[in-house]
Amino acid sequence: MKTAILYYSFGGYTRRTAQKLAADCAADLIELQPEKNYNLFTTFLRGCPAARQQKGVALRPLTADLHDYTRFILAAPVWAGYPAPPFNSALALLPANSTLEVVLTSGSGKSARQQTIAFIEAAGHRVLNYQDIRAEK
Repeated sequence: MKTAILYYSFGGYTRRTAQKLAADCAADLIELQPEKNYNLFTTFLRGCPAARQQKGVALRPLTADLHDYTRFILAAPVWAGYPAPPFNSALALLPANSTLEVVLTSGSGKSARQQTIAFIEAAGHRVLNYQDIRAEK
């Protein structure tokens, strides 16, 4: 079973979490990169409202063919209680009817767990596991 970890990281914590997961399960890392990078200002101005509305953002093309994988782990930070917009965009890139594991890194907890699972299921995928890892300061 070939595993891909698709992740978006703003400050580096999600990247380190994804790297550790990849080492633990021999997975390939695939970084989700927005076409327009976020900075601290744009994260609050456009990123957080988009996250709360469960909207995506245009992503740069991936370097891997996701059809080569049978297991997916999707990791992202939590902004305004919801996964960052690149997480939402990644759902459209996955092969139809994918089963995935969700790893969210946050400083606030699990405020939108049910809404996030419902959003993933509405995109035609199934959640096998859901983790919210509180970011260490």
